[in-house]
Amino acid sequence: MVMNLEQLRGFVEVARLGHFTRASEHLHLAQPSLSRQISTLERELGAELFHRARGHISLTAAGETLLPRAQRMLADADAIRDEMGELAGLRRGRVRLGAPPTLCISLVAEAVSSFHAAYPDVDLHLTESGSRLLVEQLAVGAVDIALITASDGLPPAGVSLTRMPLLAEELVVVSSAAEPPLTDGPAIDLEQLAALPLITFGESYELRAKTDAAFREAGLTPHPVLEGAEMDTALRFVERGLGVAVVPAMVLFDRPGLRSVRLSHPMMTRTVSLAHRSDVTPAIAVAAMRKAIVSTSAEVARRDPAITSLL
Repeated sequence: MVMNLEQLRGFVEVARLGHFTRASEHLHLAQPSLSRQISTLERELGAELFHRARGHISLTAAGETLLPRAQRMLADADAIRDEMGELAGLRRGRVRLGAPPTLCISLVAEAVSSFHAAYPDVDLHLTESGSRLLVEQLAVGAVDIALITASDGLPPAGVSLTRMPLLAEELVVVSSAAEPPLTDGPAIDLEQLAALPLITFGESYELRAKTDAAFREAGLTPHPVLEGAEMDTALRFVERGLGVAVVPAMVLFDRPGLRSVRLSHPMMTRTVSLAHRSDVTPAIAVAAMRKAIVSTSAEVARRDPAITSLL
């Protein structure tokens, strides 16, 4: 069997886009050439990879089996090319970093800024997504490293991840800085929070599930004024005085229009970890980014009493 990277790259693009024409345009390849690549790959593997119907392309069972393996092979090939380029002094490499949106506006913004100042020639690629999807992206090699917060995000069978806990971050209650403080004390409890106009996030947010569970356990019924918001939207509504929201402490980074108070009885936290595949040796640029993130996380913890370093 002779299988090459161009065939695998063409297969992955067709699977991703569900269309031969769009895949050939993205690859800057004539469509007949791409079709021949896929047909040759299918002959070499002895199995059809796509169901072909007019206007619709979908993976066969063989294609579903090949896709994650092909993605990992392409990611490994790219990593080898990057590292060899670094060692040869041809270029400084590439870093593909994944992080949830709540960390992109805080920890990641600071870490990437300092990293870029030190290594301006390194190509940076950022994937913003939830922790569970980022674990899947790590497993197939779509990102090199990721900051994750979900405690139950498990990689697929056969893939091992190394996780480095960085921070324990409290969930805090934020309100508009233009409004009077929510309390005279240093913290607010769950019963007081339930009586306030609350802006809540979509059900896909891990912190929404955490706060809903806390209210249920305490036998309390909150009164949302707005449900299903995304993080940036919720913070903008809070700034305008529509209500309050429960958010991770780090989202207050560079938000002068907000003030926060710590939440007690119960205090809720989330753990921020840095993850990478255990079976992949990080390239030089990736290792440098990891170092920048670790250093930045320690600095963030020193500035905010609601954030504790776990290093």
